[in-house]
Amino acid sequence: MLPTAIVIDQRYARHRPGQHHPERPERITSLVAWAEEAQDAVEKLPPRYATNEEICRAHDPTYVERVAATAQQPLVHFDPDTAACSDTYDTARLAAGGFLTLLEAIVQGGVENGFALVRPPGHHAEYRRAMGFCFFNNVVIGAEHLRRRFGTERILIVDWDVHHGNGTQHFYERDPNVLYLSLHQWPLYPGTGDLTEVGTGAGEGFTVNLPLPAGTGDAEIYHLAKEIVQPVALAFRPDFVLVSAGFDGHRRDPLAELALTDTGYRYLARTLVEVAAATAGGRIALVLEGGYDLTALVQCTHAVTQELAGQRPKLPEPPVTAAAKVLLERFHRAFERYWPL
Repeated sequence: MLPTAIVIDQRYARHRPGQHHPERPERITSLVAWAEEAQDAVEKLPPRYATNEEICRAHDPTYVERVAATAQQPLVHFDPDTAACSDTYDTARLAAGGFLTLLEAIVQGGVENGFALVRPPGHHAEYRRAMGFCFFNNVVIGAEHLRRRFGTERILIVDWDVHHGNGTQHFYERDPNVLYLSLHQWPLYPGTGDLTEVGTGAGEGFTVNLPLPAGTGDAEIYHLAKEIVQPVALAFRPDFVLVSAGFDGHRRDPLAELALTDTGYRYLARTLVEVAAATAGGRIALVLEGGYDLTALVQCTHAVTQELAGQRPKLPEPPVTAAAKVLLERFHRAFERYWPL
């Protein structure tokens, strides 16, 4: 078995969106400290910069120029939550390129799978708009790199950040060759990701939103992973699995109200590793999105990286809770016309 890789770099701490901002540099410095003690079985890859051409596969060139222009200014607000400092453009290019570094290593056979621990995050970034702490949509840039450079045909993008990935959904909502599946708290920022958003035109049914109420925990996630996520993913038969991996659904996180622990993220990661093994030759790559409690961020990153590396302890199989029954019934009704549930 090839090793698991992580991409991480102290330079990701250079993006500083303002004092007391939750998407703070300490998110990376805490992970750098963890990575220094990571096991030898995990290979550490240095990131490269994404080129302008690679970024413009996901974004309007004029918008990219707007982000680039912030390098000359101390702080530029794109919206009340999303601010760039003089190092943000450079750091965002390195974040996107870090994910491309990981994808290239997997496709070229150097590693089995991996996790790109980058910032700023990306899944809220629209084609022409920064929002939600995000500037360049790292997972979309990665998916388009796989398609255009390596000819990957069918890509599954699972987004388990607590906030819905509006930018990713909008980019692929008409595309039947990219399945976007999101588990997120509802209602919550940015207000997208309703159950009725299933894609349009040829892409109808290839957007699968699983909006979750506050308080959803590990037991519900276990059954959703087994009875919704896994059968949909296996029926789609992806050639590559990508994950927008936010850990702000953890019960410690200050920005949301889900009740997951690292065990819940293990359930999700293990399910997707199994899907990748069944249909994609084991090819699965994660890219960091949210997660604003530093203890939870490190714990969950460690747990998910262990799952990728084959260090998979026996986990409890929780009973079907009343909340899980409600969610399963609701999601079955919504998606059984599109997928064999």
